[in-house]
Amino acid sequence: MQFRIADSFTDSLNRLNALEQKAVKTTVFDLQVDPSNPGLKLHRIDRSKDDRFWSLRVNRDLRIIVHKSASSMLLCHVAHHDDAYRWAERRRIERHPKTGAAQIVEVRERVEEIAPQVGQARGNVEGRSDVLEADQPRPFASLAEGDILGVGVPEDWVKDIRQCSEDGFFELADHLPAEAAEALLNYATSGVLRPPEPSAVELDPFDHPDAQRRFRTLENREELQRALDYPWERWTVFLHPAQRTFVERDYNGSARVAGSAGTGKTVVALHRAVRMARKHPEASVLLTTFSPTLANALKIKLHRLVGNEAQVHDRITVRAIDTLGLELHKRLVGRATLASEARFEKLLRGCVRDVGAEEFSRRFLMDEWRNVVDAWQLRSWEDYKNVSRLGRKKRLGGRQRELLWEVFKCLRRKLAEEKLLTMPQVFSVLGEALEGGEPAPFDFAVIDEAQDVGVAELAFLAKLGAGRPNALFFSGDLGQRIFQQPFS
Repeated sequence: MQFRIADSFTDSLNRLNALEQKAVKTTVFDLQVDPSNPGLKLHRIDRSKDDRFWSLRVNRDLRIIVHKSASSMLLCHVAHHDDAYRWAERRRIERHPKTGAAQIVEVRERVEEIAPQVGQARGNVEGRSDVLEADQPRPFASLAEGDILGVGVPEDWVKDIRQCSEDGFFELADHLPAEAAEALLNYATSGVLRPPEPSAVELDPFDHPDAQRRFRTLENREELQRALDYPWERWTVFLHPAQRTFVERDYNGSARVAGSAGTGKTVVALHRAVRMARKHPEASVLLTTFSPTLANALKIKLHRLVGNEAQVHDRITVRAIDTLGLELHKRLVGRATLASEARFEKLLRGCVRDVGAEEFSRRFLMDEWRNVVDAWQLRSWEDYKNVSRLGRKKRLGGRQRELLWEVFKCLRRKLAEEKLLTMPQVFSVLGEALEGGEPAPFDFAVIDEAQDVGVAELAFLAKLGAGRPNALFFSGDLGQRIFQQPFS
């Protein structure tokens, strides 16, 4: 028997207190182990429009609503007795006639109380609070019923959508499946109605991409444990179809997923790392980002995503990119001694004095070194003369560049004499080791917040991936870049 969970169940579980959640989890585990156990006290909900809704007793007051068939059990909702029954009496689960996706549908005649609200505007116009919907534009009135049905609106709600105003739509949207509400909102703002792409094969309604954003089949107790442990972390169980596409797709080489803040890029990165580990049981996977703080956050989220699934968890290495660089350098080359800030500045001052380049400020010299010379690992006058200084505000003439290169050449020599390295040099050495035949320490690398990973680090990662399919997966947004100068 297939055992499934709905996002409506995790949402309702999250509204209970800690003791209630603990009791619910115990009952759910018992249900998964033996759905036929008579001690579970399952009762059909007679007043529901869907005769497959059953009530499962947790204690004297709490009830779990399950949707039960001969081949499956679906956790739908949990609440105190009366609220739980009311939820079930207002809903049914069905396959949408056009999209084919399984949906939890609110039964229209059971929610008459929203009808007068939809018929009125929400605002106060010129001192009047009784402006009727008839006085407002109806954004969906020109759409055919078949078009509205085609984006996933349940049949019960098609007429309401065609008749509602903008204010009325926001009242209705909470009663619609997410894909339908998203499509209609996009139409209201852009004038374009985008029905979902038809599937090339006949899918089980619960396997439809839109259904997978709200239903998840749980294969074992461990998956159920993870779903119940963090009910507020819906991303661990349910993915938006667009996210799932990026996570599961195969790429010929490197891939980059971009999106603005809050669009779920980190969620995609985490699921991608786990997918690579599961799909390739012998592979080692790197999950990295630019700061230790973010790396620690990724570790916590990874644990929530895979729990005690050791065969996956143990093959995913989560590190900040600089921490990784130092670890690999120690393993492949030897311990790297980094130049401290104070030592670096002293060496720089000495080179400026030796060359006679006092016309340049300390701040400019430091930035030019970090963002151009060291970042790009420039080792000759020809390299520096020809490099693009994209993002640098100060323009340089030919004589100035020559003088600056003398400073940086001196600085490189003194660092080498003292056997000191910078982080870009660490990654340059690692890249050379890989080019020299050193086996790649990871089969796949997923890089989150990639916009703030530096040039030298990305050059190393490129050699780590070596153009192999799916080897590198970048997630980031150039608009959120904080620490790096622009570069190609």
